[in-house]
Amino acid sequence: MLTKSRIKGVKHIIVVASGKGGVGKSTVSANLAIMLAKKGYKTALLDADVYGPSIPKMFNLEDQMVDVTVDETGKEFMVPKEKYGVKINSIGFLVPSDKAVIWRGPLAGGALTQLFTQTIWGDIDYMIVDFPPGTGDVQISAIQQFRISGAIIVTTPQVIAVNDARKGAEMFLPENMNVPLFGVVENMAWFTPKQHPEEKYFLFGQGGGLTLAREFSTTLLAQIPLVQEVGETAEKGGNLMDQNNALINEAFDHLADEVVYQLENAPIDEVEHEHENCDREDCEHSGDCTHDCSTCGHNCHH
Repeated sequence: MLTKSRIKGVKHIIVVASGKGGVGKSTVSANLAIMLAKKGYKTALLDADVYGPSIPKMFNLEDQMVDVTVDETGKEFMVPKEKYGVKINSIGFLVPSDKAVIWRGPLAGGALTQLFTQTIWGDIDYMIVDFPPGTGDVQISAIQQFRISGAIIVTTPQVIAVNDARKGAEMFLPENMNVPLFGVVENMAWFTPKQHPEEKYFLFGQGGGLTLAREFSTTLLAQIPLVQEVGETAEKGGNLMDQNNALINEAFDHLADEVVYQLENAPIDEVEHEHENCDREDCEHSGDCTHDCSTCGHNCHH
């Protein structure tokens, strides 16, 4: 059995995945992280899409390079960028935006590991990880190495997109990578013109997200409408904080609440205890935390 690592200071890691590109996965990741931060949670966003990092653009940080600091042992660590209360790191801060990332799987996986472990994250309640599309080496490497609290699948309504999303969802099943599937986000669920916010046009079909959620016995977490100003804002390097659309804000507010609810109500049998200790040195369970953590009431690692 593989022993999975925890990221120092990070309570929960939630990965956002998709079966294919172009469904708005990075938009969902960015806006979910911003909404969690707005709700007062200490939030981080890790851009794990090593071949096509979009997060720097969405936070208007694409021309910035990584900052590095050295600890007392001489080891170098990356310092995350911070915007809208979200701590951010991305391969996009290591490679110029006009250069292609041409890496084989092991090299890409190694780069992602460094983003996880050699970044000074500090204390984080929720780390959102924007996975690359598909089910490749990068995703598998991350899931095998780190304790992932749960996964979100992003799809659009049309049949072809749902078919691809199905493959992404299958990766997290117990017989495969065994990561709790929190649910499905249906992006571009309908089109709403800026001038007529009460109108809905189902340009890409209807019901794909709900169909996928039912197939995997999970939840349709949110339906995100396709709103003209949102697309225009994203093209300019903007996100949830740069536009004031009630429909979008309500959708991501609901999504953030659903994620928090899922984590707060996770079944006890999904909690892993192997080789973990209580953080408190003065606790009698320090060094032997296989007990129910309510025994000491301290911050035992799960």
